[in-house]
Amino acid sequence: MSIDTPSLQTSPDHADRKVPRELRRLFSFAPFAASAAPIAYGAVAFFMAIQVQQFDASTKVENLALINSLSAIAAMLAQPIFGVLSDRTRSRWGARHPWMLIGAAIGAVALLTAGLSPNLAALIACVMLVQFGFNAWQGPFSALLPDRVPERFRGRYSTFVGLGALFGAVLGPILGSLFAESIPVGYAAITGLVVVLILLFVALVPGADNRGAPRRPFSIGAFFSAFWVNPVRHPDFFWGFTGRILLFGGYYMTSTYSLYIAQDYIGMTLKEATALVPLLGLIALPGLLVATAVSGPLSDRIGRRKPLVLVAGVIIAVGASLPFFVPTTLGLIVQAVVVTIGFGAFVAVDQALMASVLPDPEAYGKDLGVLNLAATLPGTLAPAAAGFLVMSIGYGPLFLVVGAIGLLGALAVLPIRSVR
Repeated sequence: MSIDTPSLQTSPDHADRKVPRELRRLFSFAPFAASAAPIAYGAVAFFMAIQVQQFDASTKVENLALINSLSAIAAMLAQPIFGVLSDRTRSRWGARHPWMLIGAAIGAVALLTAGLSPNLAALIACVMLVQFGFNAWQGPFSALLPDRVPERFRGRYSTFVGLGALFGAVLGPILGSLFAESIPVGYAAITGLVVVLILLFVALVPGADNRGAPRRPFSIGAFFSAFWVNPVRHPDFFWGFTGRILLFGGYYMTSTYSLYIAQDYIGMTLKEATALVPLLGLIALPGLLVATAVSGPLSDRIGRRKPLVLVAGVIIAVGASLPFFVPTTLGLIVQAVVVTIGFGAFVAVDQALMASVLPDPEAYGKDLGVLNLAATLPGTLAPAAAGFLVMSIGYGPLFLVVGAIGLLGALAVLPIRSVR
């Protein structure tokens, strides 16, 4: 049952592929809203890599790994908790919107403050709150897909949202690079952009009054269940979670350290690296747009999600390994293009696939909160793991490890039975 809007009844024989009028605002503005948190994450990753290096260049890898490890705790808490709360919320503004705004407010304040961090400890606290706040925004926002979008439109919606998220991830570091010499101003500018994107969505795509809808009572058991979906009872959910965490994890293991890889593996200066790294996303953008735009609608048309996810994962695995064999600037550029194509195809189909393996229609927010941990935790845990590998075996072998992880993530979708 949808708790934010009435359920949209569809028939498998329905021939009309046009998005219904009542969904057009959602489809139009969701991509912009979906880009908000990735813009913040991308800019923070760019800025804090420079800040950490400025604090102490001799321990930059260890300290960046530490920040990401601690941020993982904040990310892990936010989405499931806010998912449980939004599932049970009844208000004139709907179930999701109040919690989306609360999370966005926390993230925005922390983002603004991060630019003023005088030391590593202050930066860690700010980044943890950025992760908590914007993960809290993303949890209820993600629940809008199963809440509002019928199955026959989910591939298309997933494509739009995926394009927004990936474009935000590309745009964040690029915008950050414009303020490499004035980081506090950069944080302020990013905060303003993100807040505008979120407020526009909330204002133009309001939640429906659901004060009369039934709800499950809140309990301590429900709170702790926010972090758990039984993998034995719901194996498709488990395999979807596993595939997602591996593919996102592989992606973030190298992308977070791009600035250091360019310096310490390729041999660039800091100035050269800060100029090149944001441009990698821009260079890869055409392939990203094509892959994302084609994959989601294609999965709707053929009625199959798994083959496209599998192909995307293989592309990511191959691309991630390239710098091991070609340790040059060209190798980094080709890696960025190939991996981004694969990741664009994956994200476009992944959300539609995941929406189909949710076990409880009355707990979409909670289940998506758990599932979204597989997308958000890699952004914090994977860099920590990558930092340990770099300190142990160096940058070169890291690329082969990432390739293997990407391949395993692609193969993880094969056991899913409820989705073709």
